[in-house]
Amino acid sequence: MKVGASVLACCCLLIQVLGLALFLRGFFPLPVRSQARKSSISEIPAEPWAGKTSNWTQLPHPLFKKVVIVLIDALRQDFVFGVKGKEHMRYVTQLIEKGSTLSYIAMATAPTVTMPRIKALMTGTIPGFIDIVVNLNSPELLEDNVIWQAKQAGKRIVFYGDDTWIKLFPKHFVESDGTTSFFVSDFTEVDDNVTRHLDDVLKRDDWDVLVLHYLGLDHIGHLTGPHSHLIGPKLYEMDFVLKKIHSALSSKDEDPSFPSLIVVCGDHGMSEAGSHGGSSDEEVQTPLVLISSAFQNKAGTFKEPEIIQQTDLAPTLALGLGLPISRSSLGMLLPAVVEHKTFREQLRFFHLNGYQLCKLLKENLRAYEKDDGVEQFKKAEKLHANWIKLYLEGNTSEVLTNLGRKLIKQYLEALQKLSASLSKQVVEYDIYSMTVGAIITLEMFFLLLICVPSALSSKAEFDLPLASPIFSLFFYMTCLVLAAVHVIVCTSTENMCFFCSISWMMAMAIMVLIAALLCVLLSVLGKIILKHKSSNEKQSSSMSSWSELDLLLLVGTLGHVLSMGASSFIEEEHQTWYFLINTLCLALSQEMCRKYFLVRKRNKMNTSDLEYMEQTDVYINEIYDAHKKELKEERLSILERFIKDNEKWIALASPGIILICCRLLRPLNQTGVQWMHRSDFGHWLTSSEHKPELSFLVGTCLVMIFVLIQGKCSLVSKVALMFGLLGVYCYRATIGHVLYPWQQDTKDITKGITEARFVYIFVLGILITGIKDLLKSHMMCADYKAKSMGLWEVYSGLVLLAALLFRPHNLVVLVFCLLIQIILTMFIWKILKYDAAQITFMHYWFGQAFFFFQGNSNTISTVDISAGFVGLENYVEIPAVLLTAFVTYSGPLLWSMHLLCYLNGEINKTSTAVAHGCFSYAIIRSLPVTVYILLVTGFRYHLFIWSVFSPKLLYEVIHLVISAGICVTFTVVDKNQVAKSEH
Repeated sequence: MKVGASVLACCCLLIQVLGLALFLRGFFPLPVRSQARKSSISEIPAEPWAGKTSNWTQLPHPLFKKVVIVLIDALRQDFVFGVKGKEHMRYVTQLIEKGSTLSYIAMATAPTVTMPRIKALMTGTIPGFIDIVVNLNSPELLEDNVIWQAKQAGKRIVFYGDDTWIKLFPKHFVESDGTTSFFVSDFTEVDDNVTRHLDDVLKRDDWDVLVLHYLGLDHIGHLTGPHSHLIGPKLYEMDFVLKKIHSALSSKDEDPSFPSLIVVCGDHGMSEAGSHGGSSDEEVQTPLVLISSAFQNKAGTFKEPEIIQQTDLAPTLALGLGLPISRSSLGMLLPAVVEHKTFREQLRFFHLNGYQLCKLLKENLRAYEKDDGVEQFKKAEKLHANWIKLYLEGNTSEVLTNLGRKLIKQYLEALQKLSASLSKQVVEYDIYSMTVGAIITLEMFFLLLICVPSALSSKAEFDLPLASPIFSLFFYMTCLVLAAVHVIVCTSTENMCFFCSISWMMAMAIMVLIAALLCVLLSVLGKIILKHKSSNEKQSSSMSSWSELDLLLLVGTLGHVLSMGASSFIEEEHQTWYFLINTLCLALSQEMCRKYFLVRKRNKMNTSDLEYMEQTDVYINEIYDAHKKELKEERLSILERFIKDNEKWIALASPGIILICCRLLRPLNQTGVQWMHRSDFGHWLTSSEHKPELSFLVGTCLVMIFVLIQGKCSLVSKVALMFGLLGVYCYRATIGHVLYPWQQDTKDITKGITEARFVYIFVLGILITGIKDLLKSHMMCADYKAKSMGLWEVYSGLVLLAALLFRPHNLVVLVFCLLIQIILTMFIWKILKYDAAQITFMHYWFGQAFFFFQGNSNTISTVDISAGFVGLENYVEIPAVLLTAFVTYSGPLLWSMHLLCYLNGEINKTSTAVAHGCFSYAIIRSLPVTVYILLVTGFRYHLFIWSVFSPKLLYEVIHLVISAGICVTFTVVDKNQVAKSEH
């Protein structure tokens, strides 16, 4: 069966996506789970007592009458305990300094996004990393949690704020009002919608637990960063809310022994870029302030906040409300919360916590009796029994007091060890699903690899045997073996894996696919070996024909792939790509010098070389003549004449100009981990004091974008592009990023919905015009010029969309991207006559570099989710996800689309240029993701698996999905060319 190179590449990537989906489902582990679903009061252990059964078999009485949880989204610890807190949260700071609170720094774990953090706060568990994916559409929380226990105990719970709570805990609240957390362009109404209920609910006594989740601070961070002038007023607003709540509850605290409690906390922090999701100190360190009249006796004893785990809040809240601790909780009770109680009550609380942790460890670890924490808890439990015996006998001596203090210390040490042991058990991989997914991915990669010679040949097609392998005995035997393995694994394993949980028909279909791919792979490999047995000499000569640039591209790509085995190289991956493109520019400069100097010197003694150079000069002149015809702008004839007359020196300077452009982009956005804490030029530009400078820069960049891409567009698209770019500036001015020339300040700030939709209309118009030209070139057999114009118009529409969604200072990145593409096209690639594979590798390198120039990194916190809500009044999931993915991968996307435009222009010289480019792009994307899944499998117990390797895995998989879509586009364009040539 004859298969085109582009079709083969497209199919391989799509099947690889299936394999990676299976791998991801197995790799991201399930957190520690209890075998039973919920705790019940009937399972509460009795108080230990040496002699006979204790009378105390029930839970202690609640510590607090009412509990108010004020969760301020993205509240960093320095927003409360740092300079900003002292300046803008004066009431809370005053309470802290008086010692009227318990203050902690609660450490969150990656991923630092809202839904997993709410889970951690309410269940005491460490959520799985895959929760970052389902964060966009939170399912009901079925684990044992504080909210469920409170509802079962008859507590009346009221909630206002982020509707993630309503999705996690449906039908748990007697009263609720949710607000979507994903519409990040709004930071006033989301909080006003919460505060407007306060006056009414604080006057009433028909509730026991009040949960308030404020979103405005998080939205400000996403839009303008943690050092924005909007942060201060928002913190002041939160301080006023807390003052109102504290005053209302204090006036109702009639019984000092049964007071109310206010919990002030953040779900996660905020990075220096204003986002979250990673594991930097700014993202994982959140404040936890407990305000209650029960802590008044600590006045005047202010000290630095103690560092705890975020999971410690769940058992503390549960025991504070008189509820059973959640079965899956890994946290430990905060001792300062109960230290005002009697020794017997304190020991009872610690015993309950230790018993629950021991029970959970028993369900997750076979040899749990040998655990240090369990052994120490057993010793403390025996000592506790002796203490109870002495206490009930009426012993009130100092010996009893000292023994009680010693016992509390032993319990706390045991709790710490038990919690640490359970945290280590949090990884539970589904190895079977991982193996199946990895096998499919590897099969596709090896198929691409062995098809390279045929796919990059002059025909760009491959004779793929399908019938003979699939109807062979080996295929049926392989299917039977795989089916037997599946049955054995799924019936013998204790833990239920995902691949065993799907239907047998679907599982067998995947097994048949694996067997078919294996047979095809072996058949192709055998065919190639037989074919090349007699042509070893030709093969070796072809290897010797590799140029220095070929070796550089190959070694650089392989070197980058191997570097992903080190966490430091992943954190600072941008440095690898910056180094590679700088090296590439130096290599291109060498090629230019060799062309214009070394070759010409040899021409004095070599007439054949002289004839070749004359032909080359003619070819170069033809390039500029063709370029001049494409521009169709008589007013630029002077510039064209200057370029043509000085072609040699401009071409020699081109690699240097690209180097300068790349160097100018590096300080614009700090990325990676090492220098994230330092301000970059982007911070300087986006600060409120430099708004005029940013306005001038944005205006200049928009004009440059129009000049650089309008040349190959139709008249209609040029007009649409001009109005679209004007709309981009209006949108930025409306939301307060830039100023109009006649404007002095940004008092009238809106969401810019109308202006953004105005731009979307022109984006769609340009894209539709381009697609119409593509269809016209295919259906009506028009000349290739209509096809080239259609592709360029699609590319221009994507550039306009990027201009709208980019942060304003990143328009410089977009301008330099277009400028470098023009320089490479006009003065390097065509002059040096590189083939499609070499051009594809260079496009890929520059696309990866511009991914990091934009400010992205391999941490989730650099994802700019605010771009997903441009022009939206409310959160709409699909457009938000698509826009966020586009702006994140706009660098590789724009370079790949430019690659398609360039290769389409080369079809007059090489009809297989698009097919070669598609196949090269597929294999260059398949290589890193295939190697990386093997690396993360080996490093699955590495210290940085969740903070470094897992986020990178998500980036690679999403990039492969996007690359599969790009290859589909290449295939469609290539098929159009084939259809045209066959007509």
